[in-house]
Amino acid sequence: MDPRSVFEVDIVKLDGAAAAPAEDILVVEEPLEIQVRAPGDAEWTSLSVTMRTPGNDDELATGFLLGESVIRSRQDIASVESWGPFSGEVRVRNVVRVALAESARFDARLLRRNFYTTSSCGICGKASLEAIDAMRPRAVAGTELRVAAETLHALPAKLRETQAVFGCTGGLHAAGLFTPAGECVAVREDVGRHNAMDKLTGHALLAEIDVADKAILVSGRASFELVQKALMAGVSVLAAVGAPSSLAVQLARAFDMTLAGFLRDGRCNIYAGERRIEAA
Repeated sequence: MDPRSVFEVDIVKLDGAAAAPAEDILVVEEPLEIQVRAPGDAEWTSLSVTMRTPGNDDELATGFLLGESVIRSRQDIASVESWGPFSGEVRVRNVVRVALAESARFDARLLRRNFYTTSSCGICGKASLEAIDAMRPRAVAGTELRVAAETLHALPAKLRETQAVFGCTGGLHAAGLFTPAGECVAVREDVGRHNAMDKLTGHALLAEIDVADKAILVSGRASFELVQKALMAGVSVLAAVGAPSSLAVQLARAFDMTLAGFLRDGRCNIYAGERRIEAA
């Protein structure tokens, strides 16, 4: 567990009407700025500022760029590093700078942050799906991954066992990458569910892990944005402990991704791509 991800605070604990001083451990939330520079550019371009839990910042930035279709593979990245001035031993500005290789698809004049992925933007589902199609997501329709229902039901407990920061704070999202046999490949945590997904897909890309034959489980609900990010990474099976949104289901069905929700207590609903889940 990254020590920067938690923060101890003095509190007053109430037990009925009785008050007593105590200590609590909170998850840290801080801004991170993601900057990009294409070959030949003299200046860095700021693409996004996201509120996140410190740790695995290089993976978060990489996963973000993958989800935005700026990069497609490890070879599209020339370098990725944390940057920012220090005050003593403390970095006072949280920035990750990603230098792109010639193969990356980046035009600062054309790239706009895809805020249609938020639930409040008001853009219709058809426009959102067309926008994803224009981003050239990796094909998952032909993947022959199969996951046994028994294995699927066991994943939430396995994910929970690996959540070190959640165990301390009780207030964190997680995304886990699993083999079809239910073996945990990697888990990433963050105060934001989309950041946890970015950290996980960014880790897989930087480590050159093939995700086409693996499944992802997220600890919360399955939003459109999470399905988008998994799709752009090439994941064909996405499961969530919570509920999916209507647009998340539409997106999964449009691109033949397997999407399961309410995965808990030995039950789940399969909203798309049910052929990849082997029921008894």
